[in-house]
Amino acid sequence: MIELDSTSDIWTVTINRPEKANSLTQAMLVELAEVMEAAQAARVVILTGRGKVFSAGADLEEARAGLAKSDVWERLSGAVAALPGLSVAALNGTLAGGAMGMALACDLRIAVPEAKFFYPVMKLGFLPQPSDPARMAALIGPARTKLMLMGGQKITADEALSIGLIDRVVEGEDLLAHAADLAAHTLAAPPEISREIKRMCSPAWD
Repeated sequence: MIELDSTSDIWTVTINRPEKANSLTQAMLVELAEVMEAAQAARVVILTGRGKVFSAGADLEEARAGLAKSDVWERLSGAVAALPGLSVAALNGTLAGGAMGMALACDLRIAVPEAKFFYPVMKLGFLPQPSDPARMAALIGPARTKLMLMGGQKITADEALSIGLIDRVVEGEDLLAHAADLAAHTLAAPPEISREIKRMCSPAWD
């Protein structure tokens, strides 16, 4: 349910469970974390999904059984944040719940116009993953972060773009091509230069 194309300097990682809105099981999260931990040699990592939803977050059955509180979410987002190359979340649809952590940890986020963004863990009786609020606040500010996490608001792609939660809105058929175009500029630079630019742009908490 996790597809990996690592045949070039660009690693493309695809969540492939569209019949369940790409909801994430423990096994899928571990596999994603392992892929990201192994991607240190990749110049670019593109993270995307199959179908109309990027990810609905945790598989509900497994969430109730303890997955919602698992440290594997933090392992995954930490592995994404630690990538030395450019990381791009190519969001093919709605992004919800704990799945937001891996996208927040990416360097860039592009999304289709139909995408929506929400993180409804509070009303389910769970805390967000530890690093997610700080990463979100760094992008959209503390008040808007509270609007999503405490106010339960669902954000459209246009609003997400206007507040800085995502960086571009791209039509679905062009999404991966646009991600590849962004990657091409990084690949055209010497690896040590692109890595150093990323380091210079990274906030101190990351």
